[in-house]
Amino acid sequence: MGVEIKESPVSDDARAEMEQFVYDYLSASVETEDDGGRMRWYPWHSAEYRFNHILNVAELAETIAEAEGADTDIVVVAALFHDVAKLDAPQDRHAEEGANVAREYLESRGEYPASFIDAVCQAVADHSFQGPLSEVSLESRCLMEADVLDKVGANGTALMLLRMGYESRTHMDAARMVDRVLERGKDHLDRVESDTAESIGHKRLKRVKWFREWLESEVAEMTADRPEDPADGSDD
Repeated sequence: MGVEIKESPVSDDARAEMEQFVYDYLSASVETEDDGGRMRWYPWHSAEYRFNHILNVAELAETIAEAEGADTDIVVVAALFHDVAKLDAPQDRHAEEGANVAREYLESRGEYPASFIDAVCQAVADHSFQGPLSEVSLESRCLMEADVLDKVGANGTALMLLRMGYESRTHMDAARMVDRVLERGKDHLDRVESDTAESIGHKRLKRVKWFREWLESEVAEMTADRPEDPADGSDD
């Protein structure tokens, strides 16, 4: 008895077209808003950063989906569209709006099954859900875990240090800022369900801990005991 091979509905060319569409949509979102876009003072709210985040999430989501037995095509396409509306929709509606954009895009191509489109849009809509990941589909969970993991590790550390420059901080504040990355990373990892995501997250946090120790060993009087910060304005 032969093994049925599932043909992927998403070719490499189709994926590249989706990526281009998402980048163009993000760029247009910034260009059409007054003074350069919502929360424009932080570079992680630019089209360039948001698109890079989307690509990171798509790569992570694909890895998790393959290891966990999810439908990789659904997960990857949902990852590409999950933040497409991030720069032009209210934060509490960007997931729903992103699902609408994804549906319009996929349906206009006329080559994707309705069940595939529904599953992609459901994952996009689910990705901002704050409840237990056990309550969503496997494909939604893979996307949500990937979204969380992009904030853990080198990317989260670089963004936090970049924020220091915008707030006129010195390198003496770096240890405490990296400690915040560690704390947030641990909080994010508390949400993940899969062994794959947990393993990736722990490896990333281990590198952040190493960087924190490196800072302390080479910067005189480095300390985390400094005045408290104002409210955190980093990427969500």
